[in-house]
Amino acid sequence: MAAMAALQSSMTSLSLSSNSFLGQRLSPPTLYPVTAKPSEKPCLIVARLKRWERKECKPNSLPVLHKMHVKVGDTVKVISGRDKGKIGEITKIFKHNSSVVVNEINLKTKHVKSRGEDEPGQILKIEAPIHSSNVMLYSKEQNVASRVGHKILEDGTRVRYLIKTGEIIDSAENWKKLKEEKKKTEVAVAS
Repeated sequence: MAAMAALQSSMTSLSLSSNSFLGQRLSPPTLYPVTAKPSEKPCLIVARLKRWERKECKPNSLPVLHKMHVKVGDTVKVISGRDKGKIGEITKIFKHNSSVVVNEINLKTKHVKSRGEDEPGQILKIEAPIHSSNVMLYSKEQNVASRVGHKILEDGTRVRYLIKTGEIIDSAENWKKLKEEKKKTEVAVAS
């Protein structure tokens, strides 16, 4: 009995309690949550495009598409960069990063490995994208580059025109020609 009483007195001298660890007092638990710094604007979600390239996305994960002053089929003049002064036609546009591919301009070399014995390796020249701010619409008739303007015609159609010359770019004849050329190229690729 005496041994049991001695053991109890030594345990109470250690002051073991619910908020201690091996006789050492711990800080009392915090009852209030840690507040995070409120952000002024929400963070944009970035979606993966390629391993090295990112594109901005809206909160619903759809990409942010930029408005561009050029369309596929427009004749443009490069106003800055290595190919400054060259004139070509737009073949492709990328609205998520506001860049365009111009026919036979900004050519890059691509080295392709052989895929097997039947297909040898080769060096290709491909057209790389240019930022849309580095191209300007061009008039073939008057040989002048100009900014683009928008106006509504008498019949209610909204068209683009060149500010310097007043030439209308978005006419019905131009769109018919573009569609015919596109069909011809698709037929040529298919055969």
